[in-house]
Amino acid sequence: MKSRSALLAAVALAAAAGAFAATPSPSPAGLDPAAIAKIDRIAQDQLKKTGAPSASIAVVREGQLAYTHAYGTANLERHLAATAEMQYSIGSISKQFAASALLLLAQEGKLSLDDKLARWFPDLTRANDVTVREILSMTAGYQDFWPEDYVMPTMMKATPADAILTGWARKPLDFEPGTKWQYSNTNYVIAGLIAEKASGGELFPFLQKRIFQPLGMSSVTNSDAAALPANEPMRYQRFGLGPPRPAPKEGAGWMFAAGELAMTAGDLAKWDISMINQTVLKPESYHEMETETLLKNGAGTRYGLGVSVSLVNGRRMISHGGEVSGFTAQNAVYPDDKAAVVVLTNLDASGASQEIANKIADQVLFAPATAEGPLAQARKIFAGLQHGKIDRALFTDNCNAYFTSTALHDLAASLKPLGQPKSFIESSQGLRGGMTFHHYTVEAGGKTLSIITYTMADGKLEQYIVAAE
Repeated sequence: MKSRSALLAAVALAAAAGAFAATPSPSPAGLDPAAIAKIDRIAQDQLKKTGAPSASIAVVREGQLAYTHAYGTANLERHLAATAEMQYSIGSISKQFAASALLLLAQEGKLSLDDKLARWFPDLTRANDVTVREILSMTAGYQDFWPEDYVMPTMMKATPADAILTGWARKPLDFEPGTKWQYSNTNYVIAGLIAEKASGGELFPFLQKRIFQPLGMSSVTNSDAAALPANEPMRYQRFGLGPPRPAPKEGAGWMFAAGELAMTAGDLAKWDISMINQTVLKPESYHEMETETLLKNGAGTRYGLGVSVSLVNGRRMISHGGEVSGFTAQNAVYPDDKAAVVVLTNLDASGASQEIANKIADQVLFAPATAEGPLAQARKIFAGLQHGKIDRALFTDNCNAYFTSTALHDLAASLKPLGQPKSFIESSQGLRGGMTFHHYTVEAGGKTLSIITYTMADGKLEQYIVAAE
């Protein structure tokens, strides 16, 4: 249920548990075999690296479900291979559904995002000051009841949502409403209860009727009520570098509204497609959800209403991570590119889902059409410069003018003694002056170097500068 923009760093393990299994789905959006092979390799490599028992992924391309696949072992004790038809808990990705419920109710005039909480819960702390918008945007000041990455003994007991409010929403605020941003699951317990009061019914049936059924998301279940069945993935945790161990299940009630949903990766992708096409909410409601919230001092929070809002390599990304006991998940939607990546795993406190999602986006969805990507090209040019040589066909006239005989001499004299790079990574990417900017960090010969390139629309390099970091 805890969303992490960056989860705890994944620990390394020599091999992933279980075999990589399952048959891939058809690819209506036309992913070619090379792209599929790359996705499979990314997922398999990350499972080996992190020790996560399994992962289920879905990829949306051109507004269509392009690929679903599952990897690894869903249940180690039963030797149950993961399949794309299995349900995984999605943790805090559930929050965008609770936010959507309130947006739907606002569209019907049953509430306003600017309502004070006193309209619904007058006995909450500062209920006359805190708004619905502030709880959805994590700027209300209510303290998070579960910041830990493990399940405490008290959380293994069934607890009604109102008891959570008594423990955390009736104590002093952590800050003045609207002045800071702090992730808090307590906010979404309040949001879920408001949705129930405004709709006159329970939250999960409301979501089923208004969102899941219309979108054909038939696999969605309320995993707050009970653990997933035996034929679904088992939840796991690791202690240090030890093997995956079954993780405890939170008591009923603790996940309400903030992390209660489980589903297949393919069904979550159907929701992503609806976000791209704006089919469930009105356009103005999607705008509310996907607009970055500003604090009272004007600072940005990189959070909308139940979703993170960011620009990644010049692309608008609407995303959220999720974690409940034994599961982590990542959902990233690129609405303007009509693309999305869903990754669900059955290991908590792990960055596997986020790493897989990031790599699929970088290396498959938005990789350049050329056979050689920017990173590989940058490495090859660096190797040539170590010997004072360049392929001038790769560069613009301006950049070729930069590479004088003196420049090539100095580059070779200073770079060749460093030997082959120990590491060569892309640090950042963006847009500037109608070109694509890349920043690479290179470690070689005990030195750290910075390489900054600018690539024209036709693929030629307008700049390739090597400097001390």
